[in-house]
Amino acid sequence: MARSDTRPVITLRSTAGTGHIYVTRKNRRNHPDRLLLRKYDPALGRHVEFREER
Repeated sequence: MARSDTRPVITLRSTAGTGHIYVTRKNRRNHPDRLLLRKYDPALGRHVEFREER
């Protein structure tokens, strides 16, 4: 069985420049634009924006 292309694995990288990343999946049909989430960055010890990388 092949993995579906509608839910690809994406990388979220910290905009604070610490290099911390999260890996998740998203549905491209519902959210075709790049994802932007506020998540915890352990290198800084606070929440910052994480942007989707391709």
